[in-house]
Order: sequence, then structure tokens, then C-alpha cells
Amino acid sequence: MMKKILLGAAMLTAGLGLAVSPAAQASPSTNAAHSVKAAPAQVCTVNDNGVNFRGGPGTDYPVLGQVNRGQNLDYRGQQGNWVMGDLWGGPTGVWIHVAYLDC
Repeated sequence: MMKKILLGAAMLTAGLGLAVSPAAQASPSTNAAHSVKAAPAQVCTVNDNGVNFRGGPGTDYPVLGQVNRGQNLDYRGQQGNWVMGDLWGGPTGVWIHVAYLDC
């Protein structure tokens, strides 16, 4: 009797394992399509050295750091002359003046 219970539990566990296996997760579904992050619509490049990036769209916001020519930023939006985006390999949600970006 104990062997049947253990065998049943093993089969149930194995069945649950298949439901969450990598092969099962890799199969296409509508839910999987929603979890994939789309490529950014636009990439901007910093065009000068020592450019400040800020916590908001203006000089009244604190300087969070500096970037140099060639640094890329995924464009997320714009307010006036300030672009908000995510620095490649760095902070996200930073603001840089448009004069210092080639978008």
C-alpha cells in the first residue's frame, strides 16, 4: 500500500515538473508574447564629454552623474528640450538636454 502511495506521489510530482519545464515554457503562447520587452523605438547618442544627466527635465533637478561622447540612451520620452531615457549599462529614467544628444 505504501509503495502505491509513493508511486502516485512520484508520478504527480513528475507531471507537475513537465508543466513548468523549460520546454513547456519555450512554447509560443499569447502570454509569452506580452512578457518580451520590445526593442526601443529610438536610440540617442551623447555628442559631447562631461554631459550631466539629471533626475528631472531641467536644471533645477539634481545632477545624478555625467556621461561622455558615444554613450547610448534608449529614448523614453521628451518634455520641452529634455529627453528622458535609459543609459546603456547605467541608470534608467535619466534626463539629458537635447543639445547634447543625437537622436
